Amino acid sequence: MDKLIISALELTHFKNHRTTHWDFNEKVNIITGNNGNGKTNVLDALHYLSLTRSYLGSTDSQNITHGESMALIKANLERKGSNHSLDIGLKKGQKKKIRVDGKEVERLADHIGYLPVVMISPMDRDLILDAAETRRKLVDATISQNSRSYLNALMNYNKALGQRNTTLKYFASNRTFDASLLALYDDIMVAEGTVIFQHRKSFTEELQPAIQRFYEVLSGGKEEVSVKYKSSLHEKGLRDLLADKLDKDKVLQYTSVGTHRDDLVFELGGYPIKRVGSQGQQKSFLIALKLAQFEIGRKHLGMSPLLLLDDIFDKLDEDRVANLLQLVNTEDFGQIFITDTHSQRMKELSETLKLQHTTFEIQDDGTIEAL
Repeated sequence: MDKLIISALELTHFKNHRTTHWDFNEKVNIITGNNGNGKTNVLDALHYLSLTRSYLGSTDSQNITHGESMALIKANLERKGSNHSLDIGLKKGQKKKIRVDGKEVERLADHIGYLPVVMISPMDRDLILDAAETRRKLVDATISQNSRSYLNALMNYNKALGQRNTTLKYFASNRTFDASLLALYDDIMVAEGTVIFQHRKSFTEELQPAIQRFYEVLSGGKEEVSVKYKSSLHEKGLRDLLADKLDKDKVLQYTSVGTHRDDLVFELGGYPIKRVGSQGQQKSFLIALKLAQFEIGRKHLGMSPLLLLDDIFDKLDEDRVANLLQLVNTEDFGQIFITDTHSQRMKELSETLKLQHTTFEIQDDGTIEAL
């Protein structure tokens, strides 16, 4: 299995980090400090380097330190036996720039999968509570890191979907209809949507046994958990579905069927986990989901993604946190980044579990102290 290690990270005008430098441990890195000191922002910078966007949903300009015009995230890394540099530059009013070894990456999409990450965060509860779009984003981000063909299909499908919806609105406002024009977009959506469906179906089949295994380790319980892939394409091909819904789509002025309406259904003991799961059970399920995501990425990429654990004590007792750390402190997992508000708690847990680690504390004045 090839190594993926961030050896150093430098942040300039990124959120509340005016200028900070980090030399990381190749195994476990623990970042502590008071709330608001910028612990999560370090993990978000690593997420930026991977997927070219914030995990927290903020825009590029919002991630530039107040009063500054630009931000820079720069890393030195080891990847598949070679050393590389990677940086992302953000400028207000301009397109972000990504450079690998000093050479600019022309399309952002071409960078996806170069530096795979899996992030576990308190925000993950939205995967259970929010609408289907949030769960689709997780699926898309995961498979896109593992498969270029999926990412290309997704981009082509979404472009055709947007054009189809615009055309439906045009037909309605001008009281006209041209079946041949709509067929152009249907052909693209059918071809690319079928690729998307097959990838998502295979992904969910891989996901299910891994989630069950990780959930049992984390919770110590024997409850059955499941992830089911909900898609209209299970019943009928997309071309037939689009034909069936054409009259409805003309009235709605948008496309009401397709892979853009897919969802994942999360269950505990055969019932929706949103309804029957306790906070602890839901948190254990979400972590199991992300660890399963990690395992699938590792298998397909031939290297371990970076694992980012943000505020891991949120809604988890110390026993479950210990189970989690024991689980990830193996050769199967690569480099890990953990944030917590209590340095002493993490210090004791690290010593008990014999973690190979470095602990950093962000002081209230923004300076970094390696403990």
